[in-house]
Amino acid sequence: MDVFAYVVGCEATGKALLIDPAAEVDRIVEQVRDDGLVVDLIVNTHPHGDHTGGNRRARELTGAPIAVHREAADLLEGSLSPAMARMIGGESSPPPDRLLDDGEVIEVGDLRFEVIHTPGHSPGGICLHGHGAVFTGDVLFVGAVGRTDLGGGSIRALRASIHDRIFVLPDETVVYPGHDYGPEPTSTVAHERLTNPFV
Repeated sequence: MDVFAYVVGCEATGKALLIDPAAEVDRIVEQVRDDGLVVDLIVNTHPHGDHTGGNRRARELTGAPIAVHREAADLLEGSLSPAMARMIGGESSPPPDRLLDDGEVIEVGDLRFEVIHTPGHSPGGICLHGHGAVFTGDVLFVGAVGRTDLGGGSIRALRASIHDRIFVLPDETVVYPGHDYGPEPTSTVAHERLTNPFV
């Protein structure tokens, strides 16, 4: 499904943030260890199963807690149907260990990422902003936006999230989306503001 999982590591401390583990978690964790890092926190940008299917295995392998926005907490367990689990090789997520709020700062080693609540694609959707980057989950893609026809979706809320929460970030902020659906794997806030036909 061209889902992106991200590992952001702190060079000074060796601690890492794992964002949206979907599948191939053993390979991801092996790469993390090869890079001399230790996963300190697992964060889901939203509770859909294609982004949370690796939570259980990632927590087993790393011991790291799972964090989601508090509005996504009740949706996390059972978010992966048996059919989807077979398709992507994941399993249903355990409950979260930590609940996040808008404006909260996640600290992993010397890394600092602000939680930006961005509903519209799903309840409790968040972006993570820091260090010249924004991880947008399924809110904003390269040249596209997330679908709004799933439970709790709203095109009005999605557009507001993008315009009022993401497009106000510095122009040069690198956009790291939740899926590889565009002509390039990443973009910038300025480029999406100027060219994204959906907003």
